[in-house]
Amino acid sequence: MHSRDPFNWEAVLSGEDPGIRRFRRLFRRIPRAPRCKMCAAPFEGPGAPLMRAIGRAQWARNPHYCRICETWIEHHPGGAETDLSFLFADIRGSTRLGESMSASAFTALLNRFYAAGTRVVVEHEGIVDKFVGDEIVAFFATPFAGHQHAAAAVAAARELLAATGHGDPGGPWVPIGIGVHTGRAFVGTVGEGRTTEFTALGDVVNTTARLASAAGPGEVLVSRVAATAAGLEAGAGEERRLELRGRSEPVAVVVLRAEAP
Repeated sequence: MHSRDPFNWEAVLSGEDPGIRRFRRLFRRIPRAPRCKMCAAPFEGPGAPLMRAIGRAQWARNPHYCRICETWIEHHPGGAETDLSFLFADIRGSTRLGESMSASAFTALLNRFYAAGTRVVVEHEGIVDKFVGDEIVAFFATPFAGHQHAAAAVAAARELLAATGHGDPGGPWVPIGIGVHTGRAFVGTVGEGRTTEFTALGDVVNTTARLASAAGPGEVLVSRVAATAAGLEAGAGEERRLELRGRSEPVAVVVLRAEAP
């Protein structure tokens, strides 16, 4: 049963409650993924026994969360609107890749991509929202990434290009395109009981997904809104104006690419 005690989601999402960030900063230093989506407690590796001992074992009903965070989510339904930044990373040409290798080899490639993306997002204080086929969806909100969440999202995007081998002389081990956008969205819990999730919803999500779809291999398309919020200097990358499905006006973007090591 949900608690009906008043809960100030606005205070949590504004970053006024330091508890969430403190736990994430501590736990993300302990190896390794997979991790709790909320507090970043590791479920595997050398830190896992300690996490289990303090009640942060993987929750059987929802493996994305530890037991403590799952209980917290269930007892604090709701949420609030806040400014945040989204990152979508999409494997380019995944259909062709899948056709060129065995199912087990393609699964191993996806798992390697998910692991690399999760590590990078968590290191930059983001939340991995979900894996959708060949795509990683993550968001960076004030309680976790601070008020410079757009800069954190851009930094994570650049590092993810490097982590997947873009910029290497031999080319990437998996080709990806990334979209980054900043805007206002609902952040909180959705669903009921066993299907409760902590997530972000809004038009910013759809726009970021379409930016990722428009990005070529090795490109990060950063909306002008996100680029300004991230403090990207003029000339940081090629500028484009894109016609995106569902948008009445073209979207201005800055194109970032991997730097050679």
